[in-house]
Amino acid sequence: MIVILGLIIFLLIVGIAIYNSLIAKRNQASNAFSAIDVMLKKRFDLIPNLVEVIKQYANYEQGTLTKIAELRAKATSGTLKDSEKASLDTELSTAVKGLMVTVENYPDLKANTNFLNLQTTWTESEEQIAAARRTYNAIVTDYNNTIMMFPGNIFAGILGFTKTDVLATPEEERKNISAKELFNN
Repeated sequence: MIVILGLIIFLLIVGIAIYNSLIAKRNQASNAFSAIDVMLKKRFDLIPNLVEVIKQYANYEQGTLTKIAELRAKATSGTLKDSEKASLDTELSTAVKGLMVTVENYPDLKANTNFLNLQTTWTESEEQIAAARRTYNAIVTDYNNTIMMFPGNIFAGILGFTKTDVLATPEEERKNISAKELFNN
């Protein structure tokens, strides 16, 4: 009788520990995704300043500047799902990268102190976003491992914990970049 009672108490303690671990890992993943949102907000806040400085020099790039402004407005609307945020983030990154390449055609702009400061801040922001994505993916991988490996998978299945997707690089960003093509456009 004592052995059975001891075994039940042991299983209860293990179950509670696994449940608490699952909750903690899920919350860490949510927190890491929120950190990405914070970094993206910082980047979105830089866009109007960047656009205004570039507008002074790059009159015929209005289409690109308008597209970037529209993407920023959509991104900061607060109505997007997480998957939509990731897709929009990719589209915005591509547009701004194209704009940065176009800046090469404007020597006065490249020498402008405000633009150089914004460009440096933009680069730092991109590096922070990349670091936040790596952190998120590491946390999500740890969480997914916990809910997929024994004995966590048993408790995860019973308690309704589901796999979370890592952030992946879109196919267009995986392609090799031709510097020659970038500077010839």
